[in-house]
This record gives sequence, structure tokens and C-alpha cells, in this order.
Amino acid sequence: MPIAVDIDVMLAKRKMSVGELAERVGITPANLAVLKNGRAKAVRFSTLAALCEVLECQPGDLLRWETDGDADPTLL
Repeated sequence: MPIAVDIDVMLAKRKMSVGELAERVGITPANLAVLKNGRAKAVRFSTLAALCEVLECQPGDLLRWETDGDADPTLL
């Protein structure tokens, strides 16, 4: 997928668990896992805004575009 999700990176930087983030954002841990693992087909701007507010970051810190050549071969 050309959009990579870096929520794990921000969680590590903030020393926050997935459960805590889900609770503070107001989504289920299962839905956060779908987004975090790059399986989501879409994300609401309100959810993205809440993630950025809780993690004190910008959308670009959570999402990035990569070409096929940039993909991590271990994830294929």
C-alpha cells in the first residue's frame, strides 16, 4: 500500500500503549489496530485530528506516502 502508517513510532516516542491511545482518542483498540497495521481503507479527519491532538504531532508524523520501491520487503 502506498500510504504507510507510523502510529507505532509516535506511540514509542510518547511511551504510550495502544490501549491508552485508543481510550484517549475514543476508538476501540481493534479499530486502532486496523489503522495502525495499515489495513484501514479510510480514516476520518476527526479521528486523525484526535490522534494528532493526543500524540501532540502533525498528520505527516502518522502518515507517509511511499513508492513501491520504498516498501519494506519483510512486510510483503
